[in-house]
Amino acid sequence: MNVVTRDLAIARQDQFGRRVAARLDAATLELSHDVSERLRAARIQALAQRKAAALQPASAVQVTAGGQGTLGGDERPALWHRLASALPLIALLAGLVTIHVVQKDTRARELAEVDAALLTDELPPAAYADPGFVQFLKTTP
Repeated sequence: MNVVTRDLAIARQDQFGRRVAARLDAATLELSHDVSERLRAARIQALAQRKAAALQPASAVQVTAGGQGTLGGDERPALWHRLASALPLIALLAGLVTIHVVQKDTRARELAEVDAALLTDELPPAAYADPGFVQFLKTTP
């Protein structure tokens, strides 16, 4: 979703919220005093509970001197955490080295097969470079 569509969606949501709020404000004038007082008391209780829940500190978040918040426990991660974070990189490097070795070995085998076929053939290798040899192969059944 691009920025224009997102901004348009936010503007429409705001407009819808204002219309709903205006309707609710208009409807509150028709309510009796008893109902409006109960609604006001319920609203105050809901806001008090909401603020209390929002102010509860998270026990796993630490704020450093620079004002940065970090998740987790101690300042220095343990050796196992460092190894675990480096493990994907090590696996990637091992995979790349393995692929390189396998491809190099496969290419060497292919070249060895071609060389062996050329050297064990009845024709000398120079015959394959001769331009008339291709013509000879085409005419020979």
